[in-house]
Amino acid sequence: MSSAVAEPQLEAEFEAIVGHKDRIEPRDWMPDAYRKTLIRQVAQHAHSEIIGMQPEGNWIGRAPSLRRKAILLAKVQDEAGHGLYLYSAAETLGISRDELTELLISGKQKYSSIFNYPTLSYTDVGTIGWLVDGAAICNQVPLCRTSFGPYGRAMIRICKEESFHQRQGYELLMTMMRGTEEQRAMVQESVNRFWWPALMMFGPPDDASPNTAQSMAWGIKTHTNDELRQKFVDMSVPQAEALGVTFPDQELRWNEERGHYDFGQPDWDEFWSVVKGDGPCNAQRLAHRKRAWDDGAWVREAALAFAAKEAGGTEETTETLAEEAQR
Repeated sequence: MSSAVAEPQLEAEFEAIVGHKDRIEPRDWMPDAYRKTLIRQVAQHAHSEIIGMQPEGNWIGRAPSLRRKAILLAKVQDEAGHGLYLYSAAETLGISRDELTELLISGKQKYSSIFNYPTLSYTDVGTIGWLVDGAAICNQVPLCRTSFGPYGRAMIRICKEESFHQRQGYELLMTMMRGTEEQRAMVQESVNRFWWPALMMFGPPDDASPNTAQSMAWGIKTHTNDELRQKFVDMSVPQAEALGVTFPDQELRWNEERGHYDFGQPDWDEFWSVVKGDGPCNAQRLAHRKRAWDDGAWVREAALAFAAKEAGGTEETTETLAEEAQR
């Protein structure tokens, strides 16, 4: 049977698997557009985990106690692990980790807009744990049921750890809210700065999101951006009340008829500016990542050379692997 005849049948089988909410695995046939969409989404997710280490990692050495240092160090380490899980999932789609990193540092692939905002105080570590990881959980729990097997399986462990991170952040803020008036003011100021960027984490409104409809048809996504944003707001308001803080949104109020909170819209011009690379920390984040990538070239080269030696490779093979590590 020729490929021209076989492809419609393969596509029908693919659609049937997706339609039954079963999993597509790496060796299964998939449309090129599906593969490209997954590479873009999984890569962006992986990059976000790695870039997301920077804002909080900046405070490890300045955390106020050994306990807080240990907690923050463990969290940042978790984020590194999440990035590695996701890069591994992306590699099953036929693209290497090196290629993905080069696409990131060249600006051809993106990461979450939230990580282009600065962490101005240690309080921000708690706010990121509560709001940013909380938004991530709303985004990521549905991905445990995504149609691509390696992505969904990676998300199961990631979501368990993100849930723990959120509780850590909330506990930090709750501790500060039981402190001095100055500490309570620091929490409120931090929440004011991160609320709107946290809402932007779900992406643009549905009517301005070009990829949502197709991603949902393929089962990559199961909820729209606006649905997830609404869920996050509904979840966060009671938590804020228990914490004793308010959100900087005068339109935020309960709508009895809808059974949800009404809320204002983020500054979408700011969102698109950050996405295009003009946020407060875009250049800093990418420069840091590029420097780490360049500085680590000798480690990759040595690891590949050692692996070739252990496998009984020739000197020529060792040199070839070393050259690949430098590219």
